[in-house]
Amino acid sequence: MSEQPVATRRRQQESTGQPRRIPSQQRGRERFEKILAVASQLIESHGSDGLKMSEIVEKAGLSFGALYQYFPDKTSIIRTLAERFNEQGRRCVEEELAKVTDAAALQRALTNIADEYYAFFRREPVMRDIWHATHTDKLLQQVDAEDMEFHAQAFLAVLIRLWPDRDRKELLAIARLTMQLLAAGVRYAVSLDAEEGAQAIALFKKMQIADIGRLLLA
Repeated sequence: MSEQPVATRRRQQESTGQPRRIPSQQRGRERFEKILAVASQLIESHGSDGLKMSEIVEKAGLSFGALYQYFPDKTSIIRTLAERFNEQGRRCVEEELAKVTDAAALQRALTNIADEYYAFFRREPVMRDIWHATHTDKLLQQVDAEDMEFHAQAFLAVLIRLWPDRDRKELLAIARLTMQLLAAGVRYAVSLDAEEGAQAIALFKKMQIADIGRLLLA
């Protein structure tokens, strides 16, 4: 008996989490922004896990073809939103670190960054949801890791400027750990109600100043 060909299902292409294309013309940009605005509203209402492409099509008044022209899947939409929020955070960190001229100013900058990040995530439920979703999504974990490394390198540049004779590997380790602890502190604080969260972030700032002081000023 001759062998019969076996039908195989084409493997679905793995998502890269990237938009299919970034529009350059005004009409395309308006559609692009409308999709993101509608997705933000739906995430705020139902969470990122409940985001559906069909709902975006309905709420935005677009066809599926128009939606898929820009975003191949919901992961690419969520990643785009996450990267936009991260850009805001990066500007905050850069502005604070640019003010640093000495060790005392560095400590003030870190407390200001903690305050601003905490306030940012309190007022942005969409980013708060995406941040929580990072724990279970590999693509979002990649975005988060890239963002954390950006902050660590920015912090490292300040440490090298203030302590040029210190070992670079030690300073890099301090920079990375500091930014990771700051992020973890803010995540914990925003998981609490407003009063407890404010108390938690205030305590974290006191601990952070003491820790960075012991590491760098000893």
